[in-house]
Amino acid sequence: MATLLLWFVLAPFLFVSATSNTQTTVKVTDNPADKLVAVLNSNRTAHKGSTLNDNPGLACIALQYIKAYQGKCDVVGGSDAKRPADSEFANTFAPNCGVVASSLAQITGRLLACQSKYVQPSEAFSDILMKNSKSLDILYSKNHTEVGAAVSGSDGGSPVFWCVLFSNGKNNASFLFENGVAKISKPGCFSGANDECSSADKLSHNRHLWAYAVPALIALAYAFGL
Repeated sequence: MATLLLWFVLAPFLFVSATSNTQTTVKVTDNPADKLVAVLNSNRTAHKGSTLNDNPGLACIALQYIKAYQGKCDVVGGSDAKRPADSEFANTFAPNCGVVASSLAQITGRLLACQSKYVQPSEAFSDILMKNSKSLDILYSKNHTEVGAAVSGSDGGSPVFWCVLFSNGKNNASFLFENGVAKISKPGCFSGANDECSSADKLSHNRHLWAYAVPALIALAYAFGL
């Protein structure tokens, strides 16, 4: 009887321990930036294109690229459109991510969109990022070998930015992190890091509140290549 009682006392702790150990071996997929890359690659292969390597260093830089806009949707597209200077990649974005400057490769295309509320990655891809023929030309370009995606809201809320950067870098040789680990760059999510993104949960959970706070959807997309 004493043995049986001991089992009932210890069983919950054993279960928690076993669950915790199991979770560490499961690949994390709860990241909208990862899901965006999956949709993008699926679309490329459906059009006889190659699958692009998801580079976390490039993706972290995409997140820094978003932050350079400081939450200003009105300069993403249209007549007042702006973009960060190319020098920012080596001088600001790479250091902020902990990416080795000498490992930077050419950026062969960029897709950027901003809107007032969070939507699912598949919707962001088809309804916001793929708005015109120039966006499609960038998506299907044969010059790309790598991709990095990021999503972030201004201060963790609205508006929400989506960014995809393409490069012709070599796998395991471009956009490398110092010591193999990215610097903390929250809030926001970037692809390729096999890391659950809590910011994505906040964006998703808050989207119903934004529907009341910001009834009008702003969808400004600006795509450009080099």
